[in-house]
Amino acid sequence: MAEDKNLVRYDEDSIRSLDWKEHIRLRPGMYIGKLGDGSAADDGIYVLIKEVIDNCIDEYTMGHGKQVELTIEGKTVTVRDYGRGIPLGKVIDVVSKINTGAKYDSKAFQKSVGLNGVGTKAVNALSSHFLVTSFREGKCKTAEFEKGELVKDHKEVKTDEPNGTLVVFTPDDSVFRNFHFIHEYLDNQLWNYCYLNAGLAMHFNGKKYVSKNGLLDLLQRKTNPDELRYPIIHLKGDDIEIALSHNNDYGEDIFSFVNGQYTTQGGTHQQAFREAYVKVIRDYFKKDYDASDIRTSIVAAVSVRVQEPVFESQTKTKLGSQNIAEGGQSMKSFVLDFLAKQLDNFLHRNPATADALKKRIEQNERERKELAGIKKLANERAKKANLHNKKLRDCRVHLNDELPAKNKEAFIATQKDTTIFITEGDSASGSITKSRNVDTQAVFSLRGKPLNSFGETKKVVYQNEEFNLLQHALNIEDGLEGLRYNNIVIATDADVDGMHIRLLLMTFFLQFFPDLVKKGHVYILETPLFRVRNKQETIYCYDETEKQAATKKLGNKPEITRFKGLGEISPEEFGRFIGRDIRLQPVILEQGDHIQEFLSYYMGKNTMERQEFIINNLRVELDLID
Repeated sequence: MAEDKNLVRYDEDSIRSLDWKEHIRLRPGMYIGKLGDGSAADDGIYVLIKEVIDNCIDEYTMGHGKQVELTIEGKTVTVRDYGRGIPLGKVIDVVSKINTGAKYDSKAFQKSVGLNGVGTKAVNALSSHFLVTSFREGKCKTAEFEKGELVKDHKEVKTDEPNGTLVVFTPDDSVFRNFHFIHEYLDNQLWNYCYLNAGLAMHFNGKKYVSKNGLLDLLQRKTNPDELRYPIIHLKGDDIEIALSHNNDYGEDIFSFVNGQYTTQGGTHQQAFREAYVKVIRDYFKKDYDASDIRTSIVAAVSVRVQEPVFESQTKTKLGSQNIAEGGQSMKSFVLDFLAKQLDNFLHRNPATADALKKRIEQNERERKELAGIKKLANERAKKANLHNKKLRDCRVHLNDELPAKNKEAFIATQKDTTIFITEGDSASGSITKSRNVDTQAVFSLRGKPLNSFGETKKVVYQNEEFNLLQHALNIEDGLEGLRYNNIVIATDADVDGMHIRLLLMTFFLQFFPDLVKKGHVYILETPLFRVRNKQETIYCYDETEKQAATKKLGNKPEITRFKGLGEISPEEFGRFIGRDIRLQPVILEQGDHIQEFLSYYMGKNTMERQEFIINNLRVELDLID
């Protein structure tokens, strides 16, 4: 039988063995999640920083070193702690040999964040330059690497430096394309470390972070006291801490942590809290309230410490542990026992708080029942509107309804890459629709300007056709659990009307679905304002500075085109701006920003105050130009 030349050869030569650094660089997603360019809080460059700082936190947790210093200059990161320092004879091994570390010895690190012996090895392998120095008992040892390869092994020398570890690294820009650090993400990350480790002092480029009251400080910073329905309840026990209250926002806002690690995707501890809280409230008031009425508008923070936690990925964003320790109590009963005693006692001792909590729950109940009829009619209207043909150009991930059932893990992995572009008008949506990646990118087309929804109740979401169809496209009517797209990108023109539509859409999300913004799902698409080209080269520029640089580079009076709207950019060109090199500006709520206060200022009726702000800032801009 003749050999088919089209068959791929599979023999001994097809088998490869990769060393540790080659495997990390070939499959970085296995170790740090998505790569990204820094525009999302869970992009790889932030995971690299977290992996290094996690080791510092573990030292502090074990009672060594009360200060951590983080410095970022350009694209180079420096982290210094004052713990015990890596044993000098193992400095190289700890950062370059997989499955090497002290975390396997539960006596040395009882309740650690990092357990897999991978963290700093991944940082090392994915950095163009990586330096580690250990200061220990009057001596220090330094080793330098490039892309995981040891390039300089320094001899041990004497030092006057206090004990601890210094790590300096620069993420490899061949892995992390066009990356940049957004300091607001790091600011949030450092505050979380401090909230979970009361007394720890952290410094970032000269700014100091410290918390004395743990999760109480977290909620005080995340909420506006004028919007809370009752004072924050703060409960602490062995290996568990909980803070909670209710405000006037929609949805649930729960921050969960394990061993000082912020679990952005929740996990068994967060679900245990949600269920236990409902049961305790029902038992206390002796009434079978609907679970959604109890949890709507809750803002809470939950922290647990467990031995040898099991996470669902190396990035440790979702806890999978069923028990608080091997062979120990289940997570569900551990949280329930704590709340059943501590929260019940608190409510009995504070009847005014209990009464305010009851009123919030009963208000949620009334609003839910009032909306029931409206929601039914809205759902029928959405079906008649033929959403998937007229408004939404969906991606293939969602067009096959059987995919999740056939291969749930593959579906979830692909789901993380899904994006929906919200556009204005037919021309812009047409360009994006023709140039998008049909597998993972969808397009929703707006008709006209959305309603200013500030101050409106949730009825408007169902009564306004555009809002109703948009929430159905996103599948967020009952919360973020059903969110169909990981990235929601507002794609409007960079003119006055486009900016206004952006504000109206952000108002809609912040007013009724604030978790979309808080969880980092909402972005603004940046598209080029200018095209500068000659016969040899074309450069797309996103601002005046880039245009001037491109003009200087090309010389000889290149052709300059000013794009007035997205509809003017051809589908062929548009494909470059929403593909691998897409530029996204995340919508970020900074620490201390309070939604209603924020919306009231920008979208409320304080016309004179806002006008004065605009005039003053315009003067500043003109002064800078002069």
